[in-house]
Amino acid sequence: MANPSKHEVKQRMARFEQVCREARVRLTHQRLEIFREVAQTGDHPDAEMVYKRVRERMPTVSLDTVYRTLWLLNDHGLITTLGPSRERTRFDANLASHHHFVCIRCGLTRDFYSEELDDLKLPRSAKAFGWIEATLVEVRGVCRECAGNTATAKKPNK
Repeated sequence: MANPSKHEVKQRMARFEQVCREARVRLTHQRLEIFREVAQTGDHPDAEMVYKRVRERMPTVSLDTVYRTLWLLNDHGLITTLGPSRERTRFDANLASHHHFVCIRCGLTRDFYSEELDDLKLPRSAKAFGWIEATLVEVRGVCRECAGNTATAKKPNK
C-alpha cells in the first residue's frame, strides 16, 4: 500500500485526538507530530525512523520521547507493532484488517489486503494456546528494487 490518502490521515488524526481526550492523555505537540508521522506513511517506520523524520520538524525531540510516545500510542490502541520482538519493532497506524509484505533484504514493509487471508481458518492446535485476537499474515520476499539490484541478487527459494 502506498501512503494513506489525506482523508485517511485526517480520520486517524481525529481518532487520535478523541482517544487521547477520552483517556485524559495530554495532547502535546510532540505526541501529535509523532503520531502524525506514523499515520501519514505506509512504510511502517521503526522508532529510529520516526525519530529522524520528526526531528527534521522538531529538532528538540528526543529518541526517548519517541519510544515512550509510540508505546503509549500502542497501549491506547492507536497503532500496532509488527515483526518479531528481537528485531527493531515497526509501528503501523492502519488498524483496518490487512497483511504485510516484508523484503528480506532491505526491510521494505508494505500493506496488502486479502479477503481470503482475512478468512483464514486456524487449526485447533493454534487455538489450543488461548484466545485468538487477530490473524496477521506476513509475506517475506524480495522487493522489486532489490530484485533488480544485481549486486544483491539471489535466486528465490520458490
